[in-house]
Amino acid sequence: MKVVALICARGGSKGLPGKNLHPLAGRPLIEWAITHAKAVRRIGRTIVSTDSEQIAAIARDAGAEVPFLRPPELAEDNSPEWLVWRHALNYLRQSQGSYPDALIVVPTTAPLRSSLDLEKCLDEYAKGSADVVITVTDAHRSPYFNMVKCNADGTVALIIRPDNTVTRRQDAPKVFDMTTVAYVASPEFVVERDGIFEGRVRSVHIPPERAVDIDTLLDIQFAEFLMSNPSVNLPKVLP
Repeated sequence: MKVVALICARGGSKGLPGKNLHPLAGRPLIEWAITHAKAVRRIGRTIVSTDSEQIAAIARDAGAEVPFLRPPELAEDNSPEWLVWRHALNYLRQSQGSYPDALIVVPTTAPLRSSLDLEKCLDEYAKGSADVVITVTDAHRSPYFNMVKCNADGTVALIIRPDNTVTRRQDAPKVFDMTTVAYVASPEFVVERDGIFEGRVRSVHIPPERAVDIDTLLDIQFAEFLMSNPSVNLPKVLP
């Protein structure tokens, strides 16, 4: 199976300016993602899609390919990342004559992942029963129990009202948070459809300590705390 890893890393970010180059344990976030991808033998190429020459240079130094710069219209705050995936796939088809068998997207925002997490995602996709494989972790809130919406009259109500009264979170239907650890997708599905849940979706469970999603400076500080805590069993992927 020919697998290409895609790392999407535009230059702008509102939540954490310069996020993709923000240091974590002395390394820029994008370097963690590149190292994770390159540690998986099944991944033949690791490509970075960016609009930033600075990010491109750092990505190449870390061992990734940057064969193109992303067009400006795909690097805005409201640019759908799905279209960034499609843009990269179209480049691959034009440059090598065909799509890979699988595209694995490795976001920069999950630096505590393990390369084994990526292996598990590829294993799940290889079963042949999904258009997309996502990663999930246990949710701390439930729309059936302790997540609410505001009504027009100023009152609040549960997002989803269960059929029966739920008095404990443990009794609510099991729900999960999507994580940014990885996505594996059929290239044809990405090109032909407009979103993950338009197809058959399967998932791989990630423990919460490896599912931290970096979006703010507080997230960086929390990740650094986990990395420095010997009681937290995190993989060591960088020398």
